[in-house]
Amino acid sequence: MRSIAALPSCQGCKPVLRMGSSSNNKPDGDEIAVTDNGNYIVDLFFQEPIQDAPQLASELKSMCGVVDHGLFINMATAVIIAGIDGISVRTP
Repeated sequence: MRSIAALPSCQGCKPVLRMGSSSNNKPDGDEIAVTDNGNYIVDLFFQEPIQDAPQLASELKSMCGVVDHGLFINMATAVIIAGIDGISVRTP
């Protein structure tokens, strides 16, 4: 987790080991969350928006011990955003 926090594109990020169930993204127990393959999950909490998501994805993927990440780079043609102001669609 220290190595992840030290990545240049992870500035302002706080890595936290997920506790409890691995599937609900919430700390709901005292045991470390373990995936079906026996891996730990590290959630990243950012103080500010990610400045270069493709760079961060590349840095994470190339780290020894990191199986995958949740950054879906170049996989979508639109984003649907729902919030208190309503729903909006953004495209590149």
